[in-house]
Amino acid sequence: MLTVVGTGYAIAGQVTAETVTSIRSADKLFYVAADPITPIWLRGLNPTAESLDSSYGFRRDRSDSYEEMVERVLTPLRAGLRVCAAFYGHPGVLCDPGHEAVRRAGREGFAAMMLPGVSAIDCLIADLEIEPSSGLQSYLADDFIVNRRRHDPRCMLVLWQTGAIGVRTTRRGRLWSRAGIQRLEKRLLEQYPSDHVVAIYEAAHFPTCPPVIQRIPLNRLGRAGVTIASTLYVPPR
Repeated sequence: MLTVVGTGYAIAGQVTAETVTSIRSADKLFYVAADPITPIWLRGLNPTAESLDSSYGFRRDRSDSYEEMVERVLTPLRAGLRVCAAFYGHPGVLCDPGHEAVRRAGREGFAAMMLPGVSAIDCLIADLEIEPSSGLQSYLADDFIVNRRRHDPRCMLVLWQTGAIGVRTTRRGRLWSRAGIQRLEKRLLEQYPSDHVVAIYEAAHFPTCPPVIQRIPLNRLGRAGVTIASTLYVPPR
């Protein structure tokens, strides 16, 4: 049995009871964490916990890293163990290895499932106090630019991974592509006025720390303090 779960963003504070049960009962636990405390908490729940971070490599194509993660997760499953793979945030949101592990396990005849978690967009909705039922569009920032996705500027727009536009390999540093965010500014200015105020958002990882929210006019986006963890919220025009 393979279970892919999400650990949210606030260490143990955004984890469901079902996820905790899956973590504890696994014969082997793998994880990807975004903070230094979550691994300690996971090892307390399950001493078999093993980080998948070593699959990343400087300048290594991320698709190769994800393939290695999937195979690492499936190896003990093929040996007959109950496996749990825990990813920060929601395991199905911007998490290629989570989806692929479930798909591949199913094709190989193993029981596999994904449990829901708290994603960055869930935190964004709460912290920015927005109501998405009036219309919300969501794209990977790179996809939004490269494929020139058509969207309705009268609806909210959420763009993921704004600090890694055009980058396929793992990089060092908080921002992977300044040129990419400048391209995004230019693209958005085609449909929004230059003084349209947008929000650069990062969910809080610790209960004592607030989220990072930068509200700036669109024409300053290309020079803003964006990181690979930043999500861009563009309110309706």
